[in-house]
This record gives sequence, C-alpha cells and structure tokens, in this order.
Amino acid sequence: MRISKDRIEPDKLRDELVDRGAGAFVSFEGWIRNQNEGQEVVRLEYEVYEPIAIKDGEKIIEEAKKKFPVLHADCVHRSGLLEIGECAVWVGVTSAHRDEAFAACRYIIDQVKVRLPIWKKEHYAKGHSGWVNCERCATHGHQHSSTVASG
Repeated sequence: MRISKDRIEPDKLRDELVDRGAGAFVSFEGWIRNQNEGQEVVRLEYEVYEPIAIKDGEKIIEEAKKKFPVLHADCVHRSGLLEIGECAVWVGVTSAHRDEAFAACRYIIDQVKVRLPIWKKEHYAKGHSGWVNCERCATHGHQHSSTVASG
C-alpha cells in the first residue's frame, strides 16, 4: 500500500506484479470525473493520514491474500490536488486464475474506501467546495443519482 503525491502510472505498477505463475491480472483504476450528485466538479483534493492509511492498507492487502489465493496485490492512492481525468486510486492483483483476482481486487478497493483515513474534497464549477464521504460508494451495486453517469 502506497500513498503518492505523484501521478499514478498503471503500466509501471502492473509490471511490478508480473509473475510467471500468474494466469490472471486484474486492476482497478478510480478516475476523477467531472460531476458528482448533479454538481459540476472541476478538481478534487485528497487529504490522507498517511501512517494509518499505509498500516491499515497493508492489513487489507494481507486479508485479501488470506481470503483469496492470489500471488501479488498492491494499492496506490493519491493525495493532494487532482485534476479531472487523473487516476486517484489503483489496485492490482495477480493470481493463477481470474476469479480470485477479480474477487481480491474488489475486496481491496471496497475495504480501502471504508477503512482508510482518506478524505475527499470536491471543488465545484460554481466556486464552492465540499468534503465528500463516499463510504456508501464502496457498497457493491451503489448507484448515484440519475443525473450523474455512474463510474
């Protein structure tokens, strides 16, 4: 588990997980989108309590490795100010088979969303901003209001 102020580079991260025993690689990229709950978003800001985020993030990855027969797993989350289209969070998993890779990847991102001390502030086109608690977004099947494209 890593926290980074720098741009996430998914191809480089994937290369770190390559394993000759792997038959599957699954990743998740969470991108900054231009709207949320009917508001036009111009950028996001993440605040992270890094010592706990890393410690608890490592626990989540270890839990995934125990629950699912995966070879390698990693997660990187951004901190600081991010622009529309940037990758805010990346999860990657390798395993012998795809089912466990998909399951472990979902487990990791869902747990990161609800357990890590990471706060998101949205900056809106109308000039105001607001802190967003998106723990409910980690719930499988969660839908945003109909005015927003799901992502």
